[in-house]
Amino acid sequence: MLPRQHKLTSPQQFRRTTKKGRRAGSRSVIAHCYQHQGSETLVVSGPRFGLIVSKSVGNAVVRHRTARQLRHICRELCAELDPSVDVVLRALPALVDAEPEQLRKDVRSAVFRALHKLEKTSKRSETAPR
Repeated sequence: MLPRQHKLTSPQQFRRTTKKGRRAGSRSVIAHCYQHQGSETLVVSGPRFGLIVSKSVGNAVVRHRTARQLRHICRELCAELDPSVDVVLRALPALVDAEPEQLRKDVRSAVFRALHKLEKTSKRSETAPR
């Protein structure tokens, strides 16, 4: 279980991360990452994660197992990510067939590629003429 400080809790937080953030995918997940700006009034206590596991992944038992696996990987990522980052992981049906180590690699790859896109975008906006 993730501590409350590491969870996205409202639909608005999920929507902001998926709409305004950057996205990267792998075979088994799609990662959406959003970095809080300095103007946002937010108490930052660590990176926050949200999970989307739809019925296309499988029945309830499979979806809950998938969510537990993803939460475990998110807990490992907490120490590596910037505290001002929100991450939404969307599980794809291929995740069910993935081995745990392959799933860990897929999630890490997708998250860090999305963060890289986010950094490139923020650097571009900082250097743009005003």
